Amino acid sequence: MSNRLKNQSSPYLLQHAKNPVDWYPWCEEAFEKAKREDKPIFLSIGYSTCHWCHVMEHESFENVEIAEILNKYFVCIKVDREERPDIDSVYMAVCQAFTGSGGWPMSIFLTAEQKPFFAGTYFPPESRYGMIGFRELLLAVADKWKTGKANLVKSGEDIIAVLNEKHVDVQKIVNENLTKNAAEIFSREFDERYGGFGSAPKFPTPHNLIFLMLYSEIKQDEMALEQAKKTLRSMRRGGIFDQIGYGFSRYSTDRYFLVPHFEKMLYDNALLIMAYAAAYKACGEKAYLDTAEKTAEYIFREMTGEEGEFYSAQDADSEGKEGKFYVWSYEEVCKVLGKEKGERFCAHFGMTGEGNFEGKNIPNLLNGNKIADDFDAEREILYDYRKNRGKLHLDDKILTSWNSLMICAMAMLYRVTGKKTYLSAARNSCRFIEENLVEGNILYVSCRNKKRSVKGFLDEYAYYIAALISLYEVTSEHSYLERAEEICKEVGRQFADKERGGYFLYGTKNASLITKPKETYDGALPSGNSVMAYCLVKLSQMTDFKDYRQAAERQLSYMSGEAAHYPAGYCMFLTALLLYQNPKKITVVLSKEDNIERIIFRLPLSAGIKILAEETDEYKRLNGKTTYYVCEQHTCFPPTNFI
Repeated sequence: MSNRLKNQSSPYLLQHAKNPVDWYPWCEEAFEKAKREDKPIFLSIGYSTCHWCHVMEHESFENVEIAEILNKYFVCIKVDREERPDIDSVYMAVCQAFTGSGGWPMSIFLTAEQKPFFAGTYFPPESRYGMIGFRELLLAVADKWKTGKANLVKSGEDIIAVLNEKHVDVQKIVNENLTKNAAEIFSREFDERYGGFGSAPKFPTPHNLIFLMLYSEIKQDEMALEQAKKTLRSMRRGGIFDQIGYGFSRYSTDRYFLVPHFEKMLYDNALLIMAYAAAYKACGEKAYLDTAEKTAEYIFREMTGEEGEFYSAQDADSEGKEGKFYVWSYEEVCKVLGKEKGERFCAHFGMTGEGNFEGKNIPNLLNGNKIADDFDAEREILYDYRKNRGKLHLDDKILTSWNSLMICAMAMLYRVTGKKTYLSAARNSCRFIEENLVEGNILYVSCRNKKRSVKGFLDEYAYYIAALISLYEVTSEHSYLERAEEICKEVGRQFADKERGGYFLYGTKNASLITKPKETYDGALPSGNSVMAYCLVKLSQMTDFKDYRQAAERQLSYMSGEAAHYPAGYCMFLTALLLYQNPKKITVVLSKEDNIERIIFRLPLSAGIKILAEETDEYKRLNGKTTYYVCEQHTCFPPTNFI
């Protein structure tokens, strides 16, 4: 038995294709059916590696009795939030307005006109622990629809009116104090004992750490750098880092970074590669570079396709249990490695007979043992054994935005190490995007098995521009810069709010929804508006084109207003602001015996780089050697052979 999801390409939708629920994808047919049969819509939003999405599916959507209620009284729509971030954004705001929080699975009840009248997240099948059961909720909503539909419709209209209110005044100037204010907030929230900020759960939010490191470099603030370094050290030592197979899980459920939520996301690992590479560049400690490169090794080994495309995520669950794939008993390790080697390995990685997680062990180095290669052979044996012990679901769809982030990460690793493996990986992913996810200047959100999903939203464009800029900076190939400029113009045409500033999440090529959001807050991922601020600043400094400079200033002014209430939540924008306030541009004239890897390795990550293979009338070699032309803080210095 299959429902209407069977022909979809999304792994998340396909996971629900054999549910007894008569699921529709988001489509006009579903809304027309709801209108024709006078039924409310049940909208369920999630993603394929979401643990609680799996739980609700097994408990409720595979339950024949609950499915019969859904099919009788509702039209049911299933949405993959990673394929349709526009729908997710609109209804997440609804969920937060109703409940004060949000998350996945998201459960929304709405009219055939897409107007929401009730929202929540996970519901158990039957009422328990003070939570209403899903079965009871469905019957209550169905009864209300029959006896008080007008009130439900009015509540939907009221919530839309609230969401469409304009709360932030348009700013005309850039707020110069935001970076300092954010650094002070991080200082107050920093966990001096365990690293990270606030209490559990602790998310990596690497863009916050990248901001702190850049702030430290520019403002000579050692405390900001130490906060970032301490956090990165704790994460590398904790269970949030897979000590056996490498790569990072999504977040830590405790304040120690020991017990993760075990799913691994491409975007987290891309941003963390950048953060660890930046930390290595800032202080030269090899452990940071080792972590970045081991994370890249994980990506190559488990998250990369045949054409260089990067997959989206690996599940937290195996055999129906979260984390089972990753945890070990003491006896199991000793059996696989042999008693002597097993005991040494367990002692080093904090594993005991009692266990540190539900009677089992999460390997970690929070005991203070050194990060070293002494156990590489044992680790490889355990890695191979673990692969045969269980299997994780792989979300193998290719997301333009997340692939773009990994392009940035690989370009940065190349910039730090000079290893061409990383440059090749960045180029290959970029080529895949151009061949499979682009038509002219129009981007698409994702593809799977060469089948594309919907046309892209702001994040696809902003992240891809950043990726092209990263490739230009490490290759000086003008084609990347030209492509970045073409896509940037497309952003202006499709997404710009010419009246109030900033960019809408969806644009003129996308279908309209009940509201038109502008996402500015940097959550687990930097917002499209923050990334556009970064891209416009970089383009203005690379090209000296006044239109980019004016566009950058408008975007920075707009984001200043958005960030004023809590600047620490807008760190990608603040990184752009620091680069705008402290421009650094370096033009390098290469000598024939030099290579680009040796040159870019010497230069700071904050510098905008332009590399010339030959002399020009403006740029000449000094003393016949490699020559650097440095401009900083709007001042150009004499050419030099040293930097």
